[in-house]
Amino acid sequence: KRRVLGCVAMAPEMSDVELAKSSKVLMVGAGGIGCELLKTLVLSGFEDIEMIDLDTIDVSNLNRQFLFRKRHVGMSKAKVARETVLKFRPDARIVAHHGNVKDSSFDVDFVRSFDVVLNGLDNLEARKHVNRLCLAAEVPLIESGTTGYLGQVTAHVRGQTACFECNPKPVPKSHPICTLRDTPDKPIHCVVYAADLLFPRLFSNDPNAKSDLDEEDAVELSAFTRTPGESPESFAVRVYDYVFRTKIERLLAKEEMWADEKRKKPTPLPAFTDLVPEGPTAAAHGADVNGDDDGNNTTTSTACKALGLRDAHAAWTDADAARVFVSSFARIVARDVSNGNHGTDTFDKDDALAVEFVAATAALRSANYGIERKSLFEAKGMAGNIVHAVATTNAIVGGLIVIEALKVLRQRKAGGDADGVATPVPCEPCRYRYTFVKQHKSNSRLLEPMEPDPPNTSCVVCGHARVELVCDVESMTLGRLIDDVFKKKLGMNAPEVNAPETVLYEQDDGLDDEEIEIYAKNCKSTLANLPAGGVIHNTVLDVSDFTQKFEFDLIVTHRPGDEWDDEEDPDGYVLRGDSVSAENAAGGENDEDDAVAVTVAVTDVDDCLIVDDEDEIKAATATAGTKRKRDDDDAAGVVSGGDAKEIRIE
Repeated sequence: KRRVLGCVAMAPEMSDVELAKSSKVLMVGAGGIGCELLKTLVLSGFEDIEMIDLDTIDVSNLNRQFLFRKRHVGMSKAKVARETVLKFRPDARIVAHHGNVKDSSFDVDFVRSFDVVLNGLDNLEARKHVNRLCLAAEVPLIESGTTGYLGQVTAHVRGQTACFECNPKPVPKSHPICTLRDTPDKPIHCVVYAADLLFPRLFSNDPNAKSDLDEEDAVELSAFTRTPGESPESFAVRVYDYVFRTKIERLLAKEEMWADEKRKKPTPLPAFTDLVPEGPTAAAHGADVNGDDDGNNTTTSTACKALGLRDAHAAWTDADAARVFVSSFARIVARDVSNGNHGTDTFDKDDALAVEFVAATAALRSANYGIERKSLFEAKGMAGNIVHAVATTNAIVGGLIVIEALKVLRQRKAGGDADGVATPVPCEPCRYRYTFVKQHKSNSRLLEPMEPDPPNTSCVVCGHARVELVCDVESMTLGRLIDDVFKKKLGMNAPEVNAPETVLYEQDDGLDDEEIEIYAKNCKSTLANLPAGGVIHNTVLDVSDFTQKFEFDLIVTHRPGDEWDDEEDPDGYVLRGDSVSAENAAGGENDEDDAVAVTVAVTDVDDCLIVDDEDEIKAATATAGTKRKRDDDDAAGVVSGGDAKEIRIE
């Protein structure tokens, strides 16, 4: 016998190296974990490997993704990783796919050709998609992730362990628009306001785009609209005057808003020229001497560099924040014009000018409301949900993935028939483990192995659950149901929707123009006004995704719009499992036990990851829906009855 990570296995007839050589594995993701994993696979004897990654190499990857060098920046991660590894293992058969794992070419039949799938992904939608492909193909999946010093590896084998979506996902913090816009009281409120509201409103490529910032006074003053011939820096100052002065003064006039003594009144900032005596043009240019024919600042450097603000960890003064606000604003506008772009729709944490704008806006807004201001470095981390990756953690997790992969491969391979067909065997295998890296402070162990969770019979993906949607059918459109609920919340790739008496939506493939037009019209309609009597209270929809071999029933429960609380339910709808009755939902009443059961079944969003191999997440702890078993010598030190902690983002 031999001991592997705390579990005893019978002496195998085939060595680990022989087992590895005879196996075909699929890697999904060639980033932080992917580089370590590919290296460990080939050095452990694996020779038949395919990998998929859509991403290209960025300079920020080079500190931990050791298969890449500076000369590789901009190239495919998967292809460069293959070329690098073949230099020290030229006998390996490695196929690199530069593409999206959700592409139709990577379907169930493709996945079925592998003995095991190893995930190192950094987005939840793709993870869910791979999980469903593996379930449909009946191929084991090894999931993994790291964030900072924390990591985890979990094995998912159909019928034996929970699938990736069986366990609860954390509900990300939603910030009500009214709080972000009018009454922020935390640094994160200021950062989110800057990144998610003000940035897209100012720089969108759609001049007619509507925003939650387009209140009556903003529209009346054309606060966010650049007038013909107006210079970028003049426009920036006008936005400054409205956001940090006029808007604040109008809020102070609403005395009822500040009746609560616990709510601190904001303070308008001084006029821009009072803060920055040199004026907006000098502030926009900074130390840059170059300009275009109209005197506008060029994009030869970042705002901070031009202004001499080199310390990213220093909190700016109001004057410096105002300078960066105008300078970054003007540079973004000038860059879009020079590049022939019509605008920049969304904040990108890798865009230095965008980060400067968000940090400056957050700092000025913090000054308005007396909130602790954050440095450029801190604001970037908050806006991009960044926790800096640790290469050592990735290396540990890469090794743990290979250990779990060998376990599931031995289970599949040991009972192979004369034709080499892999089948499960009744012999004593190594037990699958969930292994957590440096997560439990109750003991000094670096690795914390645990029994895997059993399949969840209420799981909407691998179980037989039904999902309930509570919403206002008079306002919820079919298009929003498809985009926000099916694609974003449930991670579906190509959803199709059938009502009891008609088809409401199908994918475009193979449809004629008339059908496409009908379904496009349906998407714009509210649920109550859809064909064949509409979708009303207690209607059951059949929802499916043929690309994922995924199908479930959706029970629609109507709750009128005037019964919703924007603070408690900012999404305007609730997803729940079939353990919650429609009667309770309709009345808006829910007890805590029901709420927990619902979360186990379906709650999820696309910016909420159980684990993540890249550096765009924050670590938080949460208890799982099912208690995990531990060895007796571990039990004494477990917090709160032994529930596992998982890496999640808020």
